[in-house]
Amino acid sequence: MSVLEIKNLHVSIEDKEILKGVNLTMKTGEIHAIMGPNGTGKSTLSAAIMGNPNYTVTEGEIYLDGEDVLEMEVDERARAGLFLAVQYPSEIPGISNAEFMRAAINSKRDDDNKISVMDFLKKLDEKMALLDMPEEMAERYLNEGFSGGEKKRNEILQLLMLEPTFAVLDEIDSGLDIDALQVVSKGVNQMRGDDFGALIITHYQRLLNYITPDVVHIMMDGKIVMTGDADLAKRLEAEGYKGLSEELGIEFDEE
Repeated sequence: MSVLEIKNLHVSIEDKEILKGVNLTMKTGEIHAIMGPNGTGKSTLSAAIMGNPNYTVTEGEIYLDGEDVLEMEVDERARAGLFLAVQYPSEIPGISNAEFMRAAINSKRDDDNKISVMDFLKKLDEKMALLDMPEEMAERYLNEGFSGGEKKRNEILQLLMLEPTFAVLDEIDSGLDIDALQVVSKGVNQMRGDDFGALIITHYQRLLNYITPDVVHIMMDGKIVMTGDADLAKRLEAEGYKGLSEELGIEFDEE
């Protein structure tokens, strides 16, 4: 079992404090969801975990199995088993999907244990079939000219191919129709097991109808203010953030 620990995390961007003391512990075998209104720090948390240089950690700690994540470079975090699926994946012309994923897999392996071309292609075909992705997407340049739905499926394809220990999935449901949402959810559920944990950042209960979380966190004003099971997300859907904020005595700006 692996453990990702976030302790009293404070993060700023351009001298504005966004996270104001986030505490969260996640283990493999668990799916956690974070919900909260816009601007409350959900995506900032994902950026801080993966080491985005635009975000400054001013206080707090992040540990992966006791190792100090904040001392790692971005590529070291990925090799250690952390993965981020972002809201708006970058387009990288000149590098095919297949080339990118094989290089990413091999970067986590020793020189004498690189994945063979045949093993890679077999695995790639299997995972693309699971996500209903046409074979030609493997040879297209990374995200170049992809629709929003294709980019999201491609992020989940990378997740399935790389098999990280912990994945942070930042609004993977954004802009997806029901069919695409079901396919993306199928990919995440395929990974579910004792050796994998995920932190899903979302605004909507509808994603959690397909990926049932073990733990739901509500974030407001840069902190986690409430934690519960999957029923908490359903309650939020019914009451809204305003209702919860009044119960907690937190000022909520509906804008």
